[in-house]
Amino acid sequence: MLTRKIKLWDINAHITCRLCNGYLIDATTVTECLHTFCRSCLVKYLEENNTCPTCRIVIHQSHPLQYIGHDRTMQDIVYKLVPGLQEAEMKKQREFYHKLGMEVPGDIKGETCSAKQHLDSHRNGETKTDENSNKETSEEKQEEDNDYHRSDEQVSICLECNSSKLRGLKRKWIRCSAQATVLHLKKFIAKKLNLSSFNELDILCNEEILGKDHTLKFVVVTRWRFKKAPLLLHYRPKMDLLKIPGVQRCCARTEGFYFMPV
Repeated sequence: MLTRKIKLWDINAHITCRLCNGYLIDATTVTECLHTFCRSCLVKYLEENNTCPTCRIVIHQSHPLQYIGHDRTMQDIVYKLVPGLQEAEMKKQREFYHKLGMEVPGDIKGETCSAKQHLDSHRNGETKTDENSNKETSEEKQEEDNDYHRSDEQVSICLECNSSKLRGLKRKWIRCSAQATVLHLKKFIAKKLNLSSFNELDILCNEEILGKDHTLKFVVVTRWRFKKAPLLLHYRPKMDLLKIPGVQRCCARTEGFYFMPV
C-alpha cells in the first residue's frame, strides 16, 4: 500500500489554539459550536466574555463556563502528532510546582513515568511478549483501582449547610481528588445524611449553583482562583424539592473516589 505523508505545517490550523497560537494543551471544546482551545486560554477569555472566540456565537448569557468541556480525544491527537510536546509540557508543569515548593500532583507523575518508560523501551530495543504485557497491565490496573485516587492532585473542601431543612455534616472538612465531580459530592452528602436521593441536593459556590459534571479542579480554577484553601461549598435542598420525603437509607456510591475527613 502507498502511504501519503502530510507535513505538520499543513494541519497546524486544526491543532492550535486561536487565542495563544500554540499547540492545544488541555484541549477544551465549546459545546455550542465545537470550537476547541487551551483550557487556561478559554477560561481566562470567558471571565470577561460570553461568546466563542472563533465564531462569536453566544455560549451562554451568564454562565458560559458551564458549557465547555475537556476534549480528551483532541488532546491525544495533538500529543501523537507533535513530537515531544507531551514530555515538554509535563516538564514545564513539574518545574512550575517545584518553583512554588509544592508537591507534584500524582497524575503528572504518572504520565511522566509512563512516557519515559515507553521511550526508554524503544530506545533500548526492548520488546515484551503479549503475555507479560497483559500481566503488567492487569497488575497496574488493580493497583490503580485500590488507590481510590489518593495519588491525584488533592482539593481541601469545607461543606456547609445553608438551609434549615437539612442538618450539617459532623465532619464538614474533607480532602479528595481534584478529578472528583460535583455529582460525587452530592452522592457523598446524600449518603452521610441518609437522604433518599442525591438529586434532592444543590451545591453552590459563591451563591452560584454548580453543574453536576464540573470537576473540583474546574471549580477551584474558575470560582476560587485567588482565594485561600479550603474551597467553601454550600449545600441545600433543590428549590423545587423543599419537602424531602421520608428518610431512607441512601445507597448512592461515590464511584471509587476516596473522601478523607480532615
